[in-house]
Amino acid sequence: MDFARSPFTVAWEITRACGLACVHCRAEAQPRRDRRELTTEEAFGVIDQLVDIGGPILIVTGGDPLMRDDCFDIIERAASRGLRVAFSPSATGRCTRKAIGRARDAGVSRIHISLDGPDSASHDLFRGVRGSFQRTLDILQSIRDAGVSLQVGTTVSRHSVARLPEIAALIAAYEPVMWSVFFLVPTGRGQAGDMVSPQEHERAFNWLYDTAKTSPFDVRTTAAVHYRRVVIQRRQAEAASGAAARPGGGPAAFANVSGAGYSFQGEMGMSMKGVNDGDGFAFIDHVGNVCPSGFLPLPAGNVREQGFAEIYRESPLFRDLRDRSLLKGKCARCEYISVCGGSRARAYALTGDYLESDPSCVYEPHGGGAAC
Repeated sequence: MDFARSPFTVAWEITRACGLACVHCRAEAQPRRDRRELTTEEAFGVIDQLVDIGGPILIVTGGDPLMRDDCFDIIERAASRGLRVAFSPSATGRCTRKAIGRARDAGVSRIHISLDGPDSASHDLFRGVRGSFQRTLDILQSIRDAGVSLQVGTTVSRHSVARLPEIAALIAAYEPVMWSVFFLVPTGRGQAGDMVSPQEHERAFNWLYDTAKTSPFDVRTTAAVHYRRVVIQRRQAEAASGAAARPGGGPAAFANVSGAGYSFQGEMGMSMKGVNDGDGFAFIDHVGNVCPSGFLPLPAGNVREQGFAEIYRESPLFRDLRDRSLLKGKCARCEYISVCGGSRARAYALTGDYLESDPSCVYEPHGGGAAC
């Protein structure tokens, strides 16, 4: 895909209302719906525009999208127009077996549910609601029983980083196809003090790489594009030493190991350009603002005033983010710039400049030329 013309993925916050009070919530979700939300008719118009721009993967999210009565109508409209629709509800009492069945019948191809601790004490503290852990496990089982493709998300913070092995073991019982591991960005309710250090990022990346070799599910990172660099380095080292990527010498199934719109090609880990904030990815908020991502909440335009394609293709913000020659600091010198480019959201959150280096990366580039 040409990311200058069409995004690979669009996440759409159809509402900011949610019954949880998560400590990391980038949306600072609220208990009631905003009267300014896009109407059903406006939502259908957005779907038509996404079809026209090339049909990206659509993630219907929130807040809690189940807080909207027309949630399933929006899903059905998108699926009927040929969009691949993923659904990301919150683990509340609204996410019943009936709701999961309605989402499946409306056309969702995957449901994402978050699990942020291996027990009730850790998960409930993170989500801000007692009983959330058990409800989440019940929802995971319901999704499995409904025969819908399951993706489990986990936020990596100082509260959870040491417990990732326990979480991975727990979710395996529910047979997810994907474990999406999100590295905290301090925006919304997220606090910089809850982030893991650059060294902890690196250790977690290497652990995820080793886990992906033997896990029954694929592993993907969010807001951690530098994981791609670690995977490439590890793959190259294994190829040089003759080590098999998977135990037993079988082929490694790493198509989804590093992020949406990104895959490895060949024994040496050659790869295509990777998706980043505003570069293959876009976010639409509940009132129609189009941002590079939910974690980089800078509006480039609003679908009530401009077409989505015009905003994505022509806005100065999106054009800047797609021009990696504009990056600063060590990201500008890095030989992995084409496949990584650093988290633009984290750079903005911690430095105030979305073109600055990602402060969470330990790698010191050799400079000059691309490694991939």
